[in-house]
Amino acid sequence: MPLTQRTSGVLLHPSSLPGSYGIGDLGAEARGFVDFLASARQSWWQMLPVVPPSVGASPYTAVSAFATNPLLIDLTELVAEGLLTQDELAAAELPASPRVDFGAVHQKKHAALRRAFERFSTRSALKQELDNYAQGESAWLEDYALFSALHAAHGDQPWTEWPEPLRDRAPAALKKAKKEHAAAVEFHKFTQWLFDRQWAKLRAYCQSRGVALMGDLPIFVAMDSADVWANRRAFQLGKDGKPEWVAGVPPDYFTEDGQLWGNPLYDWAALRERGYDWWVQRFRNAFRRFDSVRVDHFIGFYRAWHVSSKAATAKEGHFAPGPKAELFERVEKELGKLPIVAEDLGVIVPEIWALRDQLGFPGMRVLQFGFGDIERGNEHLPHTYVKNAVAYTGTHDNDTITGWYQSLDAKVAEGGKEAGFAAAQREHVWRYLGGQPERVHWAMIRLVQMSVANTAIFPVQDLLGLGSSARMNVPGVAGGNWGFRLQPHALDGDPARILGELTTLFGRQRKA
Repeated sequence: MPLTQRTSGVLLHPSSLPGSYGIGDLGAEARGFVDFLASARQSWWQMLPVVPPSVGASPYTAVSAFATNPLLIDLTELVAEGLLTQDELAAAELPASPRVDFGAVHQKKHAALRRAFERFSTRSALKQELDNYAQGESAWLEDYALFSALHAAHGDQPWTEWPEPLRDRAPAALKKAKKEHAAAVEFHKFTQWLFDRQWAKLRAYCQSRGVALMGDLPIFVAMDSADVWANRRAFQLGKDGKPEWVAGVPPDYFTEDGQLWGNPLYDWAALRERGYDWWVQRFRNAFRRFDSVRVDHFIGFYRAWHVSSKAATAKEGHFAPGPKAELFERVEKELGKLPIVAEDLGVIVPEIWALRDQLGFPGMRVLQFGFGDIERGNEHLPHTYVKNAVAYTGTHDNDTITGWYQSLDAKVAEGGKEAGFAAAQREHVWRYLGGQPERVHWAMIRLVQMSVANTAIFPVQDLLGLGSSARMNVPGVAGGNWGFRLQPHALDGDPARILGELTTLFGRQRKA
């Protein structure tokens, strides 16, 4: 599905789907969501990264930039394949909850997956299929599987705290570790293979229903990851593997202290010498799974905010230049035209937009941001949109539209120093909408739908008019994020009908 066509879609991470096992997965509920998209005449299902998260369950802090999250595997399919029994499946069930309990899910699902792996070892036909998969993905899978096995064997300590021979990947130490932890290494390959098989089926189903998949590729990777452990020369690290400077963003709309991400920074000179091979492989992996990819923090390819690894906040730091167009030109030379969406939000200088336009990537427009500056119009208000853009009511980092709007009412009612600004924002919304909206979420969706932006995307929470408790992430807050889940049948009825009507009215319906 080209980003140059006039289309729309919905943002929903698979973990947010309903189901009986504590977290959404790639099974029946995922196919049901695809059916919803098709009935609502949508063209895109946008997701957050489907990587295995490390600290805090964030899909933007991954154990591997190439691997996938085993918690999203559909266990019911393993029963059909004879890898789990009905009793084992029942043992993995969790009580219905509006949020993911990641600890409980991890315990239950991994127990089920390990039981499936034990039974799998006797299935020679399937074993050959896994071996073929492992051989095809060996460039990243071998390191990921060994890293995961060693991480568990060392009590989940960061790899920088492992014994030096393993920390520094001494060949003899790696050879010994592969032998000692052979079963654990094979288990991690097994879960990746399972995900890959189920993903292929889900993607084929999406294609049969005319729905394209949009993924999400964070620019940075986690410090405690297979990527950094296996590719130290690609990052700015000391002899002990630890960084002097880490990534973040300066103070912005979201946080007055900025955001201290703590990710290691790339050694762009070293990567350039290698022809950006690691990035070519990463994009190839992404486009194997997705029809389009949103590149998170596109700004970082122009310049990145470097913060001391000893700093408590990201207030103090400095910008350092990135590879700019050179990296993407190299990737395009290897892979062909890149269907990339550039996440160009935050502290922007004109040169960043110039880089985006030079590469031909659509940028992002977020309607909620359009009402932050009352004195002037800005690029996030629909009358200023351009065609080569992806427009949102909000993103995973925003409050829901309903929650944000209700917060304006609450601030006005409370009085105090924020009341005046909140009242002015609310009046700005009313004037822009031509009156006080009866259902603000549909009024905002309508605005984005009717804009000239080629692509329009709506978080599923906005389709349902959910409040702040349903938001996916609060930037700068360590706990309580990423756990939102849909309730069963939440999308039945009005959401599909109304979204479909607006989509057809403004010429964004699925193309045959």
